[in-house]
Formats: sequence, C-alpha cells, structure tokens
Amino acid sequence: QVQLVESGGGLVQAGGSLRLSCVASASGRTFSSYSVGWFRQAPGKEREFVAAVSRSTFYAGSVKGRFTISRDNAKNTVYLQMNSLKSEDTAVYYCAAATGWNNVANDNVYSYWGQGTQVAVSS
Repeated sequence: QVQLVESGGGLVQAGGSLRLSCVASASGRTFSSYSVGWFRQAPGKEREFVAAVSRSTFYAGSVKGRFTISRDNAKNTVYLQMNSLKSEDTAVYYCAAATGWNNVANDNVYSYWGQGTQVAVSS
C-alpha cells in the first residue's frame, strides 16, 4: 500500500519555474521498488503522461528538455522540476506509483494516485 501527497503547485508567469514534490508512505515494499510517474489533466482534457522514473527516466515530448524528474529514495520523494513553463502546462498534476517497471507512460499500470496539485501558468 502506498499513499502519495503532492505539493509545490501554484501560479507562475510564463517562462518561470516550479518544483513539484510527491512524498510517499509505503508499507510492505520499499519506495525504491516502485516506478513513479507524473500525469496532468487540464480542464476539459484527458489526463496525460508527463514524466516517469523507473529504471530510467521518461518524458512526454511536450515537456522534454524543460522538465526533469528525479527521486530521493531516502526521503521517499519524487520531484518534478518544471522550467520554461508555458500556459499550456496549466493543469492539475498528479503523481502515481506502480509496482512494475514497464509501460510507465500508461496510466493503467499505476495502482496508487495522489490527490493532485494545481499548476497555473499565466501568459
């Protein structure tokens, strides 16, 4: 069982930066054994993959080069550093955890989800 809590969202101007955090409390398995992904959902749109960390890191094309995902297993935390933010990055951002290492861009593989944190980018 894993509980995830996101934080770090807020309002920022276009071109600015934010760092999201996802803190996990896990029982039965160590946090490092989970793949962790970030997804986002904008109003009126479907949830979409942003980035994930498993044995490697993966990024959606729309954020590659601007966002960086990292993890600190000692702190049970995964970060999403978001730079050069654009208005189209505005969404609720969710972190999720999966027990597998594959298909991490597919939200169906994730069993655990946080409550989300709002990111708003003003142009």
